[in-house]
Amino acid sequence: MTSRPIHDADDFEQLTASLTAAVRDHPALSGLVFLGSSSQEAAARRDEWSDHDFFAIANPGAASEARRSLDWLPRQENLVLTAREGGIGFVALYADGHVLEFAVGDAAELQGPLAEEATVAVDDDHHATQRLIADAQSRVIGMPAPDPLNDARLVLVKLLIGTGRVRRGEIINGGQFIRQWAVKHLISAVRARSALAEGREPAPIEPTRRFETDFPVIAADIEAAIARPAEAAAVRLFEVTRRVLEPGWDDFPSAAADAVARRLGW
Repeated sequence: MTSRPIHDADDFEQLTASLTAAVRDHPALSGLVFLGSSSQEAAARRDEWSDHDFFAIANPGAASEARRSLDWLPRQENLVLTAREGGIGFVALYADGHVLEFAVGDAAELQGPLAEEATVAVDDDHHATQRLIADAQSRVIGMPAPDPLNDARLVLVKLLIGTGRVRRGEIINGGQFIRQWAVKHLISAVRARSALAEGREPAPIEPTRRFETDFPVIAADIEAAIARPAEAAAVRLFEVTRRVLEPGWDDFPSAAADAVARRLGW
């Protein structure tokens, strides 16, 4: 088995074209949308680690048929893995390490997902795919604005719960609260506070993406924190939270932070 890595723009676009042709030729499929860095809108963001993310839209009543076999994916001889993710989601891995992440469903099944950058590559005569993506993008615009105060409160609670579970001996579960949930709320709060200060909209869908590029110093502090054992990570994240968010923010939940510190003996 031979294959070459998709490490440059030409290789990426060749696979994009092959996926487009495969969907266009499939009798059960009528639409294809490339998302995120797979879209033309975000092409400048691609690097050697960029995957192909897409929706394949099935004709009414044909979604099960389209999901039954993935033999329509291009470069079958180089596929080393396919797997399901949820009811309509899939991943595929090629021998060179390139990944496809995608959903296959009809319009009704794809009503829920959100979308930002998106390129419609295949559509039917009624522009059903274009309408579907326009709805997905409008839901992003209509999302409630992030609430940095609520996120700051949740950071404190997740650190408290996580540390308690670690002390109980639930290292894995407690570590999730500390390194995953507390970190995500901290990043959300940082992004929202920064956006409010600069009069712009924060990233609404996944605030952790490209955080290192946007906030390199804070990201380095968080990275150093989560590299430590669970409770030490919690202590460091608690310190980062107060140092980054509390100064100059009258609404910061200082009394709650003090309560967490007292309860944990910090």
